[in-house]
Amino acid sequence: MPKTPLHPSPPPLEANDVAIVGGGTVLWFVAFLALLPFQGTLSAHGHGTWPWICLSGGLLGLIGLWYCRARRDAIARGRAAEAAGPAPGHTAERTTGDNGQNPATRSD
Repeated sequence: MPKTPLHPSPPPLEANDVAIVGGGTVLWFVAFLALLPFQGTLSAHGHGTWPWICLSGGLLGLIGLWYCRARRDAIARGRAAEAAGPAPGHTAERTTGDNGQNPATRSD
């Protein structure tokens, strides 16, 4: 059977990670607040940890929000630096010696 030609992989999809993680974090906190009045009933039926699991999910979501915002800002800085071009005095290629070592770090 003949092989089909391989196509290049499509570029990764861009998503608004901050909104996705923020929405999930809000849902965890809403679930915590919704379960809190039923703590006594949940504990009587062996499910007393459910509100605290929701609270933990919300707190971990806050860490995720911090990470996603830092990542988004780092990507934006990288794109801005790419658009600006290389910094003056820097070359795109590294100069190497005859054995592949950087001449500045080579010891004779």
